[in-house]
Amino acid sequence: MAAPAGPVSAAQAIGEYLQSPDDLVKVSAFRKKLEKEKASIDTRLKNGVKEQLQATRLGLKKFLSTRDNVQAIKDEMMTIEKECEDPSVRVATFDQISRVSMVHRNFESTEEMVNNLLDMAAQLDDLEQMLAADSREIIGPSPNLLIIHFQLNQLERFRNQTMHQAKKASAKSQETLTRWFERLNKMIAAFDEHILQLAQNVLPLVRAGHSDVVVKLIKIAEVEGKEDEKTVVMRFVKKAAKIDAALKFKSLQADARVLKHYRSKIMKAITQSIHDKIEDAYKSSEDNPVAFLGSLTWLYQDILRVESDVVPCFPKDYDIYSLYLREYHKALNGVVKKIATAKSDASVLLTLYDWLKEYKANMKELNVNPELLEPPLLDGKEQTLIEDYVQLIIRKLDEWSKNLMKTEVAEFTKRSEPPELDSDGLYGTQGGIILFQMVNQQIDLATESGQGAILARVVGETNRVMRGIQDQWSKVVETEFKKQIEKPEEVAGGLVEYCIALANDQIKSADFSESLLARIEPLVSEKYRVPINERLNDAIDGYLDVAKKCMQTLIDIIFNDLKPATKNLFQLPWYDGVMKQIVETMRDYMTDYQSYLNSSLLELLVEDLIDTFLLTYLNALANAPKLKMPMAAERFKEDITEVFQFFITLAPTKEVEARFEVLELILAMLEASKDIAFLSFWAFAKVHGPNIAFVEGLMKSRGDFDRSAVSEIMDSIKRKVKDEGLTDPPEPTIMKKVNVQNAFSRFLRT
Repeated sequence: MAAPAGPVSAAQAIGEYLQSPDDLVKVSAFRKKLEKEKASIDTRLKNGVKEQLQATRLGLKKFLSTRDNVQAIKDEMMTIEKECEDPSVRVATFDQISRVSMVHRNFESTEEMVNNLLDMAAQLDDLEQMLAADSREIIGPSPNLLIIHFQLNQLERFRNQTMHQAKKASAKSQETLTRWFERLNKMIAAFDEHILQLAQNVLPLVRAGHSDVVVKLIKIAEVEGKEDEKTVVMRFVKKAAKIDAALKFKSLQADARVLKHYRSKIMKAITQSIHDKIEDAYKSSEDNPVAFLGSLTWLYQDILRVESDVVPCFPKDYDIYSLYLREYHKALNGVVKKIATAKSDASVLLTLYDWLKEYKANMKELNVNPELLEPPLLDGKEQTLIEDYVQLIIRKLDEWSKNLMKTEVAEFTKRSEPPELDSDGLYGTQGGIILFQMVNQQIDLATESGQGAILARVVGETNRVMRGIQDQWSKVVETEFKKQIEKPEEVAGGLVEYCIALANDQIKSADFSESLLARIEPLVSEKYRVPINERLNDAIDGYLDVAKKCMQTLIDIIFNDLKPATKNLFQLPWYDGVMKQIVETMRDYMTDYQSYLNSSLLELLVEDLIDTFLLTYLNALANAPKLKMPMAAERFKEDITEVFQFFITLAPTKEVEARFEVLELILAMLEASKDIAFLSFWAFAKVHGPNIAFVEGLMKSRGDFDRSAVSEIMDSIKRKVKDEGLTDPPEPTIMKKVNVQNAFSRFLRT
């Protein structure tokens, strides 16, 4: 293959002519030939340049002429616009002509409106008869559909125009017009409802051979859709344009028209009909889900009918085939989830599992786009149906626990009989025992599966049930205590006894949970042992929380009865002695508590009771009026002695002494003279922190200190605290809970 020829140089060109010495004779002739060719080329170039220059000159002349013409037209248009905007400039009597013209138009419009109003009743009679005839047979030919729509459209347009023109009329006139159009409005609403009924029966209409009705339906939707679009555009133009400009366009009165949205409504109606059909089929076999799943062959027949007969009735942009497929799938998904959730029998779930595989195969055979089947039925988690008995366990557990709590709560709130006594002579209930019998049965079933994952799930669900019961008990106890406080005369007695019984039951349940944990931990691997341990320990904590709630309620009941006495602390009656009443009340309650409360709970209750008493006493002291000294100090000392003697009957002496140490330190500050007050404060502050507000209130309440003495003491205290950098202890003491009122509140108490 020869190489492509490159550009030929001058030497090569001459070389072609001078290939031999004899060719030198031809040089003169060759030169003349070249000169002739050059002259010819130069002549053609000159002529071409001349013609191009002439064309350019002519183009420039035409451009300048066009510019002048455009400017002239522009000037003329501006003149026309000016004359159009202000005809009075040219026509002297234009105002009169305009008014006469307007009056004439108003007369014509009024006459037309009156005639239309008078004719409307007869038109509506005919339309109502036609609509009634079509409505009697929804799955029928609907011969009057387009006629009704056309005439209603005209009447509706007349109504919109009339109501728009009446905007500036009186309220009474507007009300009159509204009454005139009431019947029309009802007719329009009835027609809208008829349209939706037809949309809900598209498939039956096609099956009955009335595809033309579906075509008419869609034609109406298209017409109304275009009108809706015009209305929206005109409303936008009216908002965007100047009002004066907008009023020039009669079509801008479109804001009186009500948007129909027929297309979206029809699509929604079709969607609803699909869901209703699936739901009705399911309800007819709700007691027999297997029969329902076996009868769903009609679903595939519907899909084939939609593809062959319904799709041609709709424009392509409706994508009606995809709508039917998506909604059938979505509706089926809802029903399938119901069946999977009901799980009345394991065989149902297994049948469902097989049907799901068959459904996928059938849809693939029908060449259905997989995107139309998203999300998959049961979200693609049909494999979980194999664990049917796990779900049965969970459902039964919920059902049994609900019934159990219904009975237990009813007994707790009615309190018609005293609580039962267990073998140890303590109050108790059967709720915890019954619950753990059920739990152990279900745990045994899950254990038989041999799968740690299933057992862990059942334990997790058991924890959920236990936590729900615990939350319910906490709310019940709180509600019953609130009733007893607010309306004691309307509440059944025995709340104390039932709180004791419930607390004891919670401790038993915590013990049962520990036993359950010890039994199942060895059965699973480390992977599942950790979540099982966490769930059951969480349940144990919940039981202890409910027990603490019960104990706190028992203490609250005591101090609710003590309110009259505690209100007198550090008040005038206090000097005569109120502590004996307080101690005796606590002793009465504690006698019952000691007899029927679990011993471990009793210890915790005594600790909380001491703390509650101390806090009540200290709060009263922190907000006391002026104290009569030294009687107040003596009474304080007697109170400590009396209540201390009571508490050492409930708890070890050393524990009570440790808790009462704060009262001894405060007593020292109360008894200290002005000179040594700082020393007693320092002993107190090293244990409980500065508590400046409390100490200052205590000093001010002492009747033997005047203002200057208190100021001097507090200045030395604050200075020492600042110099030493004294702060609250790392572990908060009971003083952290003491509520010290501000100076104004204290003044109001005095």
